[in-house]
Amino acid sequence: MKQSALFDSSIYVAALRQGDNALLASRRIAPDSLLWLSSVVLEELYAGLRDGGRYRVERLERDFGSAGRILVPNLRDWTQTGKVLSRLAAQYHHEKTGRGRLTNDTLIATSAGRLGLTIVTANKRDFRLLAEFLPFRWQVTSVS
Repeated sequence: MKQSALFDSSIYVAALRQGDNALLASRRIAPDSLLWLSSVVLEELYAGLRDGGRYRVERLERDFGSAGRILVPNLRDWTQTGKVLSRLAAQYHHEKTGRGRLTNDTLIATSAGRLGLTIVTANKRDFRLLAEFLPFRWQVTSVS
């Protein structure tokens, strides 16, 4: 049975900055995994678009949508995200801006954890912190 993985936006952003096709780059990172795309990652990619990148992001959306593998956070994911951010703030004295910065990563972690997906990221700092508060699988890698 294939392992299922979900790439954080840090992986796609690195691939897009290199001018590489983001899907091909991701397949080199996890060639034996069934890949998923988080709607949160999709939002981050669209929000950060520069000239010329729209086609690649639209292709990601179309390809993963056609395969039925876009992960959308549900109500439980959202409420769990709020609870985790509250606990994190209490333990580490994060300001509102710190919690806001972690909202998307927490949504990705809660929804991926719900489906048992492994998050592949270049963002070790944030996901290591979230792993203290949430049960989810993750691994650090880079696109090169």
